[in-house]
Amino acid sequence: MLRIVLIGLVVVVVALLVVIALQPAAFRIERSATMAAPPAAVFAEVNDLHNWEAWNPWQKVDPAAKNTYSGAAAGPGSTFAWQGNKDVGEGRMTILESRPNELVKIKLEFLKPFAATNTADFTFVPSGGQTRVTWAMSGENGFMAKAIGLVMNMDEMVGGQFEKGLADLKSIVEARS
Repeated sequence: MLRIVLIGLVVVVVALLVVIALQPAAFRIERSATMAAPPAAVFAEVNDLHNWEAWNPWQKVDPAAKNTYSGAAAGPGSTFAWQGNKDVGEGRMTILESRPNELVKIKLEFLKPFAATNTADFTFVPSGGQTRVTWAMSGENGFMAKAIGLVMNMDEMVGGQFEKGLADLKSIVEARS
């Protein structure tokens, strides 16, 4: 009887490992918002990492996080690092590419609670006196991230934070325009 239970347990574990391994490795999380401001105004807020504290949704999760800046003042080479509580972890982001009023591409390096490197893109598309801003993050899921994805909807969690950040960004740029 014990042997049957152990064989059954092994079969369940192997099946779970196979299901996890078959999950897609690549992911992309994306949210957009339309703002009553010109692309230049929105681009300026995103391209200068010092501005992020006003609208970055994770800043509100841990207002006591230690933030440091290095590199260029804005644009390519500008770096923002954080050390926060268990909810925001520790990491660094560096602007890789910056095309005025069109794109800001960022390398995201998460150090804690788990290591990962992803890419974030902000795109700015003018539309009838307004700007459509899209915030996207993409990367590759390792085995543990695939396993977590079985029980947690990362698109919903991270996407929800993107929505909050875009709403705060919208408030800021619309108040200034």
